Amino acid sequence: MAYLKWAFIIIFWGTIAVILQYSLPQRDIVRVVNTYEERQDLNDWTRIFWSEPDDQSTSLSNRDVQFIQAVRANGKPIVYRNEDTSWGWPPYFKFDTANLYTEANDAISDKNNPEWVAVTHYGWRNEFMSIFPNAVFIKHVDGPDVRIIPWFNIVFLTVFFAIVWAIWVRWRRFRQAKIDQMLENVEDGFYAAGDAIEEKRNGLRRWMDSWKSK
Repeated sequence: MAYLKWAFIIIFWGTIAVILQYSLPQRDIVRVVNTYEERQDLNDWTRIFWSEPDDQSTSLSNRDVQFIQAVRANGKPIVYRNEDTSWGWPPYFKFDTANLYTEANDAISDKNNPEWVAVTHYGWRNEFMSIFPNAVFIKHVDGPDVRIIPWFNIVFLTVFFAIVWAIWVRWRRFRQAKIDQMLENVEDGFYAAGDAIEEKRNGLRRWMDSWKSK
């Protein structure tokens, strides 16, 4: 039983961690090198990694998607998709895909005269499944070594775990005051009933033994 309990806890918090890691904003310092638009096939098993900005997109098997190609300071490439999230998940309420596409085009530079930007995005990059992080904001920075403190993530995670802790403390107090007490009373009742049955059984045995002696 203990193994099942720990397995459930690990699976539950592992799922929460994956959802938060995918959904919370991340920032990359990159140099934009190109933007393009390409038609993408939306497979059933990868559709969850693409935005659904309108009702019609749920019935489409493919659609045109804007992409932003960039290079990190260490020379490694990264490709972002540029899609509206609208009112869907994650709740970034992004409606300015066209504006962001224009800003990305305006930030294009080459390695001889680099222009560095901080791209705020969510999601993962996976070449095997053709999954791309979705760019949300683009902000010009002074250079590739700029340090950006993730204040939103710090505040969000602090509040989230504070709420989880408060709920756990209240649940523990409720369990100790109500549920554990109720279970203890039920257990005591079973013990009392068992003792009563055992006493009656012993009395019946003594009565039968008294008849045998006669």
